[in-house]
Amino acid sequence: KPEGQHRGRQETVLREAAEPANRLRIRVFRAMGGDRGTEEELTAQETALYDRQIRVWGVDAQKRLSKAHVLVCGVNGTTIEFCKNIVLAGVGSLSLMDDHIVTEDDLSANFLIPHDVCMHGVSSRAEACCESLKDFNPMVRVAVAIGDPSLIDEGFVDRFDIIVVSCASLKTKLFINDNCRKRSKHIAFYSVECKDSCGEIFVDLQNHSYLQKKPGGEPEQQELTYASLQEAISVPWKNLPKKTTKLYYAMRVLESYELSEGREPGETTLSDLPAVLAQRKDMCDRMSLSESQIPTALLERLLAAGKKEHPPVCAILGGILGQEVIKSISCKGDPIKNFFYYDAADGKGIMEDIPPTPVEQFA
Repeated sequence: KPEGQHRGRQETVLREAAEPANRLRIRVFRAMGGDRGTEEELTAQETALYDRQIRVWGVDAQKRLSKAHVLVCGVNGTTIEFCKNIVLAGVGSLSLMDDHIVTEDDLSANFLIPHDVCMHGVSSRAEACCESLKDFNPMVRVAVAIGDPSLIDEGFVDRFDIIVVSCASLKTKLFINDNCRKRSKHIAFYSVECKDSCGEIFVDLQNHSYLQKKPGGEPEQQELTYASLQEAISVPWKNLPKKTTKLYYAMRVLESYELSEGREPGETTLSDLPAVLAQRKDMCDRMSLSESQIPTALLERLLAAGKKEHPPVCAILGGILGQEVIKSISCKGDPIKNFFYYDAADGKGIMEDIPPTPVEQFA
C-alpha cells in the first residue's frame, strides 16, 4: 500500500455561503490517496484499476474522467444507479445534494441505503448514500452538499462540470439549467425522472464537439447545438413530428399541473385525475393536438406511481445516464439529443430531438 494511504475518512468543510437564505455547505469524505490535485497523468494505481475501461475508451478519456466534478441534486433509486456507475468508472469527484431524511419508502428502490438507517431517522438521503458510495472506489472523492437546489448560486455551480437533477420541480430544473448556461465555463446539465415503469432523461450540452467513428474510416469531428430545457418544452406541439412519443406529452401535462398547484414531483395521486384530464384538454386545445395523443391510461399510470420507482427501470435509466455523462466528458460517441424515454410496458427506449428545427426560431 502506498505510504500514507489508509482507509480512514477526513471531514473537511469546503464552503459555507455567507447568506443564511442560500446556505450551502459541502462535507467531503475522502480516502487518502484519492485527491489528484492538478495531476495530468494517471497514476500507476489508477492505470491498474481502470485497465479494462482504458482499453475501451482510451487513456485520454480516462484522464478527462478523473478530472471531472459531478453534482447530483436529488438522491433516489435512479440517480444512485447513475452514481454507482460513474464512481466505478473513476470520475474525479461526486457531490450529493439531498437533505430529505431517509424514510422506509426510500428503501424500495435505493439499494445503497442500509436498512437500519431509517430506524434512527437522523440521516439524510445524501449522507446515507455517501457513506456507501465511497466503498465502491477509494480513488474517487465523495461529498455531501447541504442546501436547497432551488437556491444554488452561480459561484457554487462553477465548481462542477456536470450537474444532474432529479425529484425536483420544473421551476428548480429551469433555474439550475439557466445558471449552467450563464457561466463562461461549459457545464453539462441533465435531468432524470423515473415514475414506476416509465422514465425520462433530458440532456443539455449547450455546444458540444465530439469524435464519431465512421465505418472503415478515421474518427470525424462532429458539432451539436442543444436547446435549453425552457426552449425544448416551449416548442408548440403542432410543430413536433407526428411520431413524438406519447410519454413526452404526458410528462409535460403532469409537470404543468404540478406547477400550477404548487406541488412537488410525485405529490399528485389518482384522486387528481379529473383535474389532470382538464389540464390535458386545455393544453391540447391551445396546442392544436388531439387528446388521443395523451392516453388517459398513461396518465393514470403516472399518477398511480406517485414517488415510486421500479428498480429495474432505475437500473436502465441510471445505466444510460452514466453512459451519456461518460460520452460528454470523453467527447467520444453520439450523445442523446435531447430527450430519452423508456417505458417498461413495451420495453422501448426512444430518443426525441426537440426542437426539431433551429433553436433560434423559438427564442
